[in-house]
Amino acid sequence: MKNQDIEESVPQGPDEAPPTVPETKALASVKDSLDSNSSNNSEQQTPQTDSPHHTDETVSKDGEADLSQRDMAEELSRQLEDILSTYCRQTLSDDASALPNGQSHRLELNGLTSEREKGESAAGKVTRSDQKEQKKSHDKKKVKGLGKEITILMQTLNTLSTPEEKLAGLCRKYADLLEEHRNTQKLMKGLQKKQSQLVQEKDGLRNEHSKAILARSKLESLCRELQRHNRSLKDEGVQRTRLEEEKRKEVTSHFQSTLNDIQAQMEQHNERNASLRQENAELGEKLKKLYEQYKLREEHIDKVVKHKDLQQQLVDAKLHQAQELLKEAEERHDKEKDFLLKEAIESQRMCELMKQQEVHLKQQLSLYTEKFEEFQSTLSKSNEVFTTFKQEMEKMTKKIKKLEKETTMYRSRWESSNKTLLEMSEEKATRDRDFEALQGKVQRLEKLRRALKVERNELNKKVQNLSEQQGSGTITGAAAADTGTDSPSPPPTDSCAVPHSSSCCQHHCEPQLDSDPLTKTEPVHD
Repeated sequence: MKNQDIEESVPQGPDEAPPTVPETKALASVKDSLDSNSSNNSEQQTPQTDSPHHTDETVSKDGEADLSQRDMAEELSRQLEDILSTYCRQTLSDDASALPNGQSHRLELNGLTSEREKGESAAGKVTRSDQKEQKKSHDKKKVKGLGKEITILMQTLNTLSTPEEKLAGLCRKYADLLEEHRNTQKLMKGLQKKQSQLVQEKDGLRNEHSKAILARSKLESLCRELQRHNRSLKDEGVQRTRLEEEKRKEVTSHFQSTLNDIQAQMEQHNERNASLRQENAELGEKLKKLYEQYKLREEHIDKVVKHKDLQQQLVDAKLHQAQELLKEAEERHDKEKDFLLKEAIESQRMCELMKQQEVHLKQQLSLYTEKFEEFQSTLSKSNEVFTTFKQEMEKMTKKIKKLEKETTMYRSRWESSNKTLLEMSEEKATRDRDFEALQGKVQRLEKLRRALKVERNELNKKVQNLSEQQGSGTITGAAAADTGTDSPSPPPTDSCAVPHSSSCCQHHCEPQLDSDPLTKTEPVHD
């Protein structure tokens, strides 16, 4: 319900003003914290190595919890993106522009129109009362000033002797007062314009303030939800770590008990351990050799990449060679990928086979335990049978230990093969990107080739026209010269040589890019 209220209260319109700088910083910090929480959530939700004590029920519960946490994180991130997209629109120019009748745009938000109208009405009443008081005080000052001016005027008029001089003095005084009145009127108009501008700015600032308050309330609600989500994630992580610690303690106790049982028999297998150590040393040497070979291969690949970078500068002249190198690299990559996939499948098959053998041996072990219980009743009759059975039990335990070690070894090999497969897939992606870049260059070269081909065809047409004109001129001259003879004149060599040369040029100079498979291949997508 809170999410729905937040989404409904977000105003959507073209006249929305952006929030202030601190609010944008707060939005960015909230988004960063949400992204970090989602990344931590994904790190906490990575599945751990499967132990034999984990059951399918715990796996299903963990999967459901992970899905719920991911849904919650996605919902919070979606809400934050809605708020950011709503309140971070750059519409300052729309707010500054005015309507044709001289009035500015009115920005209305949900739940704030009534308060704004009340505030405007109250502000209008206050301004009206202030204007009335100012008028009254101004009238009083005018009356006082007029009284002083009248007394001064009467004193000056009394100094004059004739009524004409008094009338002229009154006219001068009237002209001075009229000029002063005009100046005051101009000053009053300028002050009224400034007052209207200030009122418009005040309305815009009030609208921005109301928007900032609404955005802050929404961010506070989103932060509360984020804090609740973080607390739930923390509690769940603590509970999960506690469960994992209990499982680890159980496994360690079980392992300790098995070690205590096996410790008596470890002394009899020193030679086997020595051989195993030698095999491990040999495997380590093989791994070192493989690592060195891999380093050499990486260096070779780096050299090939540098060589390709140098070849890209001369791609106009050596495009065919670059295409062949790219094909060879792709074939090599495909072969390596197929080889690694085969190795991974083989290791997985061997692991499954060893698991089946382990299950079979465990079944045999249970069968032998049942036989041991049956033979235990007849222990007093035949001690020799008991000793032979004990020896068989020891042999089976040795086989089981050996198989467990082999399963761990094959599992490690399978993990290493998976890592190498991932690295090869990343390498293939980089090579695919390089291939797409080369393909774009090939397309540009193809366009250039077509333009040059059109220009060449036009030039060939011009050359053919010129050759035809020259041939017609030579034919008419030869006919005029040989009118009296019966033997025909040989055909002119110039008229035949030029088209032949143009056709040869057309056959030999035309670049063989139409049949190039790179122009027809599509980019490879993983």
